[in-house]
Amino acid sequence: MALLLQLRTVSGLRGKADRIAKAVFRGLSFYTRVLENCEDEARFDETFRWPVASNIDGNEILEIQVFNYSKVFTNRLVGTFRMVLQEVVEEGHVEVTDTLIDDNNSAIQTSISIEIRYQALDGTVGAWNDKEFLETPSILSEGDGRYPLETDSLLSSHRQGSDLSPGKSNQQSSERSFRRAGKGVFSAMKLGKTRPSKDDHRKQDEPAVLEAEDLDRKATRRACGLEPDTISLASVTAVTTNVSNKRSKPDIKMEPSAGRPMDYQVSITIIEARQLVGLNMDPVVCVEVGEEKKYTSMKESTNCPYYNEYFVFDFHVPPDVMFDKIIKLSVIHSKNLLRSGTLVGSFKMDVGTVYTQPEHQFYHKWAILSDPEDLTAGLKGYLKCDIAVVGKGDNIKTPHKANETDEDDIEGNLLLPDGVPPERQWARFYIKIYRAEGLPRMNTSIMANVKKALIGENKDLVDPYVQVVFAGQKGKTSIQKSSYEPLWNEQIVFTEMFPPLCKRIKIQIRDSDKVNDVAIGTHFIDLRKISNEGDKGFLPTFGPAWVNMYGSTRNYTLMDEHQELNEGLGEGVSFRARLLMSLAVEILDTTNPEINSSTEVQVEQTTSVADNCTGKMEEFFLFGAFLEATMIDRKIGDKPINFEVTIGNYGNQIDGTTKPTLRRKKEGGDGDEEESELLQNSSDDEGDEDGELVSVSSSQPMKPLVTDRNYFHLPYFEKKPCIYIKSWWQDQRRRLYNANIMDKIADKLEEGLNDVQEMIKTEKPHPERRLRGVLEELTSGCLRFVMLADKDQQHSSRTRLDRERLKSCMRELENMGQQATTLRSQVKKNTMKDKLKLVQNFLQKLRFLADEPQHTIPDVFIWMMSNNKRIAYARIPSKDILYSIVDEEMGKDCAKVKTIFLKLPGKRGFGPAGWTVQAKMEMYLWLGLNKQRKDFLSGLPCGFEEKKTARGQNLPSFPPISLLYTKKQVFQLRAHMYQARSLFAADSSGLSDPFARVFFISQSQCTEVLNETLCPTWDQLLVFDNVELYGEAHEMRDDPPIIVIEIYDQDTVGKADFMGRTFAKPVVKMSDERYCPPRFPPQLEYYQIYRGNSTAGDLLAAFELLQIGPGGKTDLPPIDGPTDMDRGPILPVPLGIRPVLSKYRVEILFWGLRDLKRVNLAQVDRPRVDIECAGKGVQSALIQNYKKNPNFSTLVKWFEVDLPENELLHPPLNIRVVDCRAFGRYTLVGSHAVSSLRKFIYRPPDKKAQHWNMTAKHLNGYLAVANRAYRSRPTGEIVVNMEPEVPIKKMETMVKLEASEEEKEKKKKKKKGGGGGGEEVEEEEPDESMLDWWSKYFASIETMKEQLRQQEAAAAEAEEKEDMEIAEGSKGQAKNKEKSKAPKDDKKKKQQSAPELPEKKNKQKIDELKVFNKELETEFDNFEDWLHTFNLLRGKIGDNDDNATEEERIVGRFKGSMCVYKVPLSDDIAKEAGYDPSFGMFQGIPSNDPINVLVRVYIVRATDLHPADINGKADPYIAIKLGKTDIKDKENYISKQLNPVFGKSFDIEATFPMESMLTVAVYDWDLVGTDDLIGETKIDLENRYYSKHRATCGVSQTYSIHGYNTWRDPMKPSQILSKLCKEGKVDGPHFGPGGRVKVANRVFTGPTEIEDENGQKKQTDEHLALTVLRHWEDIPRAGCKLVPEHVETRPLLNPDKPGIEQGRLEMWVDMFPMDMPAPGPATDISPRKPKKYELRVIVWNTDEVILEDDDYFTGEKSSDIFVRGWLKGQQEDKQDTDVHYHSLTGEGNFNWRYIFPFDYLMAEEKIVISKKESMFSWDETEYKIPARLTLQVWDADHFSADDFLGAIELDLNRFPRGAKTSKQCSLEMVTNEAELPMVSIFKQKRVKGWWPFVARDENDELEITGKVEAELHLLTAEEAEKSPAGLARNEPDPLEKPNRPDTSFIWFLNPLKSIKYLICTRYKWLIIKIVLALLLLIMIALFLYSMPGYMVKKLLGA
Repeated sequence: MALLLQLRTVSGLRGKADRIAKAVFRGLSFYTRVLENCEDEARFDETFRWPVASNIDGNEILEIQVFNYSKVFTNRLVGTFRMVLQEVVEEGHVEVTDTLIDDNNSAIQTSISIEIRYQALDGTVGAWNDKEFLETPSILSEGDGRYPLETDSLLSSHRQGSDLSPGKSNQQSSERSFRRAGKGVFSAMKLGKTRPSKDDHRKQDEPAVLEAEDLDRKATRRACGLEPDTISLASVTAVTTNVSNKRSKPDIKMEPSAGRPMDYQVSITIIEARQLVGLNMDPVVCVEVGEEKKYTSMKESTNCPYYNEYFVFDFHVPPDVMFDKIIKLSVIHSKNLLRSGTLVGSFKMDVGTVYTQPEHQFYHKWAILSDPEDLTAGLKGYLKCDIAVVGKGDNIKTPHKANETDEDDIEGNLLLPDGVPPERQWARFYIKIYRAEGLPRMNTSIMANVKKALIGENKDLVDPYVQVVFAGQKGKTSIQKSSYEPLWNEQIVFTEMFPPLCKRIKIQIRDSDKVNDVAIGTHFIDLRKISNEGDKGFLPTFGPAWVNMYGSTRNYTLMDEHQELNEGLGEGVSFRARLLMSLAVEILDTTNPEINSSTEVQVEQTTSVADNCTGKMEEFFLFGAFLEATMIDRKIGDKPINFEVTIGNYGNQIDGTTKPTLRRKKEGGDGDEEESELLQNSSDDEGDEDGELVSVSSSQPMKPLVTDRNYFHLPYFEKKPCIYIKSWWQDQRRRLYNANIMDKIADKLEEGLNDVQEMIKTEKPHPERRLRGVLEELTSGCLRFVMLADKDQQHSSRTRLDRERLKSCMRELENMGQQATTLRSQVKKNTMKDKLKLVQNFLQKLRFLADEPQHTIPDVFIWMMSNNKRIAYARIPSKDILYSIVDEEMGKDCAKVKTIFLKLPGKRGFGPAGWTVQAKMEMYLWLGLNKQRKDFLSGLPCGFEEKKTARGQNLPSFPPISLLYTKKQVFQLRAHMYQARSLFAADSSGLSDPFARVFFISQSQCTEVLNETLCPTWDQLLVFDNVELYGEAHEMRDDPPIIVIEIYDQDTVGKADFMGRTFAKPVVKMSDERYCPPRFPPQLEYYQIYRGNSTAGDLLAAFELLQIGPGGKTDLPPIDGPTDMDRGPILPVPLGIRPVLSKYRVEILFWGLRDLKRVNLAQVDRPRVDIECAGKGVQSALIQNYKKNPNFSTLVKWFEVDLPENELLHPPLNIRVVDCRAFGRYTLVGSHAVSSLRKFIYRPPDKKAQHWNMTAKHLNGYLAVANRAYRSRPTGEIVVNMEPEVPIKKMETMVKLEASEEEKEKKKKKKKGGGGGGEEVEEEEPDESMLDWWSKYFASIETMKEQLRQQEAAAAEAEEKEDMEIAEGSKGQAKNKEKSKAPKDDKKKKQQSAPELPEKKNKQKIDELKVFNKELETEFDNFEDWLHTFNLLRGKIGDNDDNATEEERIVGRFKGSMCVYKVPLSDDIAKEAGYDPSFGMFQGIPSNDPINVLVRVYIVRATDLHPADINGKADPYIAIKLGKTDIKDKENYISKQLNPVFGKSFDIEATFPMESMLTVAVYDWDLVGTDDLIGETKIDLENRYYSKHRATCGVSQTYSIHGYNTWRDPMKPSQILSKLCKEGKVDGPHFGPGGRVKVANRVFTGPTEIEDENGQKKQTDEHLALTVLRHWEDIPRAGCKLVPEHVETRPLLNPDKPGIEQGRLEMWVDMFPMDMPAPGPATDISPRKPKKYELRVIVWNTDEVILEDDDYFTGEKSSDIFVRGWLKGQQEDKQDTDVHYHSLTGEGNFNWRYIFPFDYLMAEEKIVISKKESMFSWDETEYKIPARLTLQVWDADHFSADDFLGAIELDLNRFPRGAKTSKQCSLEMVTNEAELPMVSIFKQKRVKGWWPFVARDENDELEITGKVEAELHLLTAEEAEKSPAGLARNEPDPLEKPNRPDTSFIWFLNPLKSIKYLICTRYKWLIIKIVLALLLLIMIALFLYSMPGYMVKKLLGA
């Protein structure tokens, strides 16, 4: 912050003395220098600056004292000047001339002149340097008092005295003159030096006129004086250059793009799942997109099911709806017809997240499954899938689908967007809904109307509630009955993973109703805007803040036609309500036991918020003036028209709001305080009337006047109506201010970038300088933001989001500023394009940051009403018209005249209806605090008087209800309409009859109609006389109104059709300026024509507006030029303006016509082509019989024509095809306009020598790269050395060095993995006989993937480097760290790559072909090297959004070419040998006679076909059509496959040119009904055949005469080479000794021997010749790249779903002329038959199996073990061992053999299974699944189901080697696969060892549940037949019975034995003890029993 004082002069001093002055502010004083011997005036001209820490208060005082200076005595005071700084604080810039006062406070003669500036933040001054100001006039703000060198130009609109109404003419100049401070006014220091003194004494009332010379001077000075980098070039379209500061730019695009439905396709492939939690499950995957669900098939008893199923969902909805749809993938366990199954886990994300991915897709990514019902549980498994979302016209690059052998690194490939952490946590989203206000009085239920009619009860009829939708869940608040200002104070709680993969939260106020609930308004919160994921970021947070909702108009009708606007579709056309809400997120700690683990949406009560939390209520004032209303659509009718302006509900005629009572009540004393502020800040008498200011929100109705056939205008001539509205809103202007600053930076950046692109497009010099200038502006803008945005920190009502956003915006912009500085130094001519991309990213980021999520003041709506019916509207964001003292913060349209086009509301605005302008308004708008409203008229054009209502008659600041302009200027407008091009086709002929209509103010004129053309050259001058403009003359000069040009198509009947519109600004000449360069005559410029949102051509024109001075029209430059008598009264464009022409010759090559469709049901029989360019032309020969031969007999014709010297102004060339019928009638078949001739212009080479050197230089560079030796010979030969062993594989090894480090790591891993302990690192040599075409194909695909990976790695590396550079530069760190690191890295790299070279060589065993992952023609420029194809169009362009695609309008194709050159051509060309003058520039062209060709089409396979059957599959077969040949390979359809391998070739004989379009289609076979087309692709064979790239038969990598790689072409390489040399007039080939061949000046070397099939070596030149062919592009002049042996990938398209790929087809085509020797038999590419194998698995023993059962008697643990095994995909053939009963230790002995026969494809590493899908299937379906063996251990139960104990799955291609003993077998073998040595059963054949069984425990941890000793033995079917073995333990080769302990038997069968075991073994001693004890007891008992008897006997002596 700073206060600046410029002390200029002190005058009226007495006597002669030395003078000095002292200035004091806040106790800090400065002294000036001493001026010696001054008499009456002291000119100090000094500037002082006080840095200020806190904002200056309006009551602070600045004091200046003037002294007579004395060296000896004290200085004597002359006088003092004190000034209160209130004015300064408000205005920021004040100039004062006032008298001094003496000690007694009485005024003295002496006066002082000063200028004071104050910025609220340091840096306003001088932050923008002056260069910038001169070059970008568009940023000057209104009324800037600036003194650059040509001050006059900029002082366009000074406001003189503060007490004058700005409109009065400036006669009395008051004592003090205040000037408004502008943006970056130069610091006064600079001014002091350069300003000429006369400037000070300028008369205040002299109009500021910008002299033309000044401008030129400025331009020339600018061009030479400044450093060249900052030279900015004006933009090319006039509208974007905005000379002055009183107008803002109109928006060109008319149509709202949102809300209109489009086609989308979501395709999802579910590949497999892994690590699913649960035991032995039968998983199904449910795929849900929005409302639609689809299921995969069920896989039985597996935790890692493999599906590979493809699902497609088609939608036709608006983008917003589409991107909010949720994709949900859930895995369900054991679902069947009766039960829905249990959810294992699910994953969800919205479609928008997928769409924002690169290529709109996730490919082969793993989704993490989690259970939404249980937050505490961890992850439930992984699901591997591909998800792609395609909109119309997006093409998806599918990464090439080859065999995916690379081990899946799950953690590294998670299905998450970049920057989302893999461990997502659960979080609660609290959305608090407090209250709403401003709801419309709506009532839609019919019942209520009836009720009202019957009972007359009319109470509030809206019952609002709020519904929040997020991530597929809905929450609702309670319903507040009958309330317009409902209070809820409720919070809705969502529980969702964080960060969520759903971008938007939808908040909707709905009206509850018994019949149906309707939306009142909808608002979306974008989570990206309310959070920041950076390391200094913040969680989503919002509010408490108001959000404004917009929707349909507030007319309360029964049926609301714009209801969907309330649902948030499309742009709302009226304010609906505002809602106070807030949002907070809390990350859950799931370990906490108290946590509620449900994810259901909860609704709870919450506390209300204080009223002032959203800001202090302030009174806002909106002022608008209607300066013009023209182009009002005539359809509206001529009833009176008026305009209504509303902001929120204020100004709304139906339920406009008055002053809120709430404010006075709630704020108590505040009210009076506020009033008192108002009194202070406004003039004295404003306070009392202000309270009674009644808003005027609509203009008076007026009858429209007719402009022309289509439009009315309103007579707003000198009297302009005004509106003003007072409204009350919480003061949160800071938010809008920050957004405005960023928007302005972004606007400036965008304009700069457009300039740069325009410069590149038009090839103007030095676009890089302009880009540097743009970056410089960006830097200063960013720094300025950082300084300005930090104000008002202590604002009480700032929310957390405000604080966090401010921090992050400041960080981002600071960072951006630094990056821009760094980039600026890196912008060079060659780096231009890349840097431009980076800068565009800045632009996007700025736009994103500028969008403020927390609303404040609602938008302003302007409605046009006719007869009180709402017709059309415009919506203006309030921030754009918001006033601020600081200029950068001001809205871009505030206090400016803006051109606004009104549009129709809602759906009616779509399509052609929305393109006609409903009205064009010139409006002036100002919105600000009521207390700042002093200046609200300051930006209006000057020269008006205010008309006020009676009440405000003599109150100066009372707003006027209309402005009366007293000044008017008369002009003449000259519109030079030269031509238009690429217009819209509006007639069924495919052409139009265009004319242009030019509108200026209330006048319009038309050009003449030119029939049947899309490129009219009108060459017409339209003169508008007596154009009256109101206001000051000088303002007109800087700020003329815009001109609207509309292009129409004239129809014989009915109204003209609208074809497009553009805007222009005229160049203005005032009557006192001379009509001379550089501004006059004006240059023709291209203006882009828009039709809706799409471009529809360009207009070449110039416009000048000439003031008619006092001398009348005689002073105007004369309108001369050839008045064509034949054109009647039409004036042509005058000479100085029309382009300079020279003579050109246009040669046309006529080849032929193709595929002409019928015209009016008649066949085309005798067509002719007419070529026309700039009025001249030529006709082709007539084709006598199109059916017999569609080629032309005469090939080359030419015509001469005058074309502009400037190539950019070249007119288009029109090609029209007519059919000549009998009796001299012609019918137009179709036409094509070549809009740019540039690519056909022939530029003669300067010097031959130079040309050759260039080639050589280029070549040497290339060879050096390719790592071959070349040596220059004295003769200028270049030797190209080819090593024999490696056929040009070298290029790749070279690339390999760069491969990223990870790549090496992977390789190492692979080597480790592949080598089971290192034995089999060396793959066995592929045997020649085993190799087939597929080996070659798969090897090539590997190579292609490798190359793609390297490209990606290289790109990533480059990007990293770039980022590093930028970061380095911006932080200025020491770069030496980097440097010291680099050499080490290089060493590492070298070491790593050294071993790779030999490896490559060893591996180069298989010859490869080139796999193009796109069509061949895109790689070779459509094969249009000399023959071009022009599509002939006819028919209207459709107006539905999809515009009838160009495809549908194509009625045929013209083949030919053209060559344009300036006429006197040098003679060298004609002198060349063999020059045939009849062919002109087209020498050496083959004849176009019919030719017979054998076409051989090879179809390899299709991928990703669109499912055609209900089951989500298709039964594809191939259909081929060429001319009359139609092959349908129906019987060989492939059942239920979306990735079928066809492997077929088809031979067709064809005759070019009649049959040259090959169509290959894939159909879906159906048992009943017709077969459906899945997709087709078309190939133009003729262009391929004739192309110099030789696309007839690809050149293979090596030449061999037998084996899988036999040479296919009937011509040998040497014959091909000789033919090419002859045709290209190249010297050669000369075969020399030692394996050398010379062609032109190149020498190639290579091998010279070849082996035949018997191994005999023979001498041959073929290898050498082939070497030359593979480098043919290096041959000077004649060379071009020859098509290699290849497979191309072509997208399949379906005409019913235009633009959306339906799959891809891999194929290639060979062509052989029939007059040459016949080619050999076709290469066999039939699919490999799977090989039959037998896998024998012997389960020997198990150990440590967990014990599951408890014993009945003893409670002891035991298990009845058996082992089950199967091969994946063959669950029905599962095999079980017998049961080892009652194992007490977990040991089991089995000696049991399983036998699994299977078919296996070695190359793809998949098992092939053919089985019927269900009992109803017609035929078997082939499945390919990975070879995996599953072994499970179970516990057998007799009565209940068996218990699953554990399992292991072994991938037979790579599984861990078994442990030698049970002890060494551990869990590591499953969990830690990457580290362990892996083996493949296909290499190892026999493996034995111990493997662990694993299962998951309750906590989802893996645990060992047993170990199995098994032996795997793989045999081929033949081997198995030779050595058979029996199942289980049977013959042959039986296994002996296991030696099981005696306990392992079955209880029931042998009870005695079991008792014996139970008793004898364990309880023997116990039983003995018990028996003994019993005996003892018996004895005692007997003793006791018999004792008494004996005793008695004894006693009695018996």
